[in-house]
Parts: sequence; C-alpha cells; structure tokens
Amino acid sequence: MELLWFYIAIVLAISDEIHGKIMWSILNDFYIIFGGLINKIVSSNLHAWLIHEGLEAVFHIIILSIVFFSLEIGILAALVHFVIDLVHSLTIKHMTNLEHRSLHFTFESIFFMIIFGL
Repeated sequence: MELLWFYIAIVLAISDEIHGKIMWSILNDFYIIFGGLINKIVSSNLHAWLIHEGLEAVFHIIILSIVFFSLEIGILAALVHFVIDLVHSLTIKHMTNLEHRSLHFTFESIFFMIIFGL
C-alpha cells in the first residue's frame, strides 16, 4: 500500500482546486452561460447540479488518469469525490474552504486505504 493512497488524495485535492480556478477565474463567463444552457435543457436545478458534478468528475478522471497512468485510479478517485460532493452538499450546508478540503481529504484517504489494503 505504501503511500499511494496519500498521493491520490493530494492529487485529487489539487485537481479540485485547479478545476475551481479554471472554471471560476479563467472560464467564468462561459461557465455561467453553459450552466444556464444546461438549466434550460434539463427539467430541474437538481438535474443541472448533477450534470455539473458529473462533468467535474470527468475532469478528475482525466487529470488523475494522466498523473497516475491508471484509468482505474482516475475513475475510483472521481467516483469517491463525486459521492462525497453529493452527500455533503445535501447534508452540510455551510462549510469553509478548509473544512470542505479536510472532509474530502479524510474520506478520500480512508477510501483508498481500504482499496489498497485489500
């Protein structure tokens, strides 16, 4: 197992920060228009939000698959990140950035410790 679980959690956190910076700083106008188009196409805000989270997961799959040369790690990392995003967005309404990052890092680390410990 060594420290691969730790490296994956770190790269996933970096990937999440990169995604946020790209979407909200560089592609801000496009992202808002794209979100509006998705919201008009689908029937509810919930569907639009799920599409957003799904597209973010695809971003994480690409980044982690490239960094670790493993599609399996990319898919697993994006999946656990997606599930954590869904659960905490539905249950915990207000979190600081540090609390958000800590929550993700803790559960993603535990997930990969379990996966690599089997």
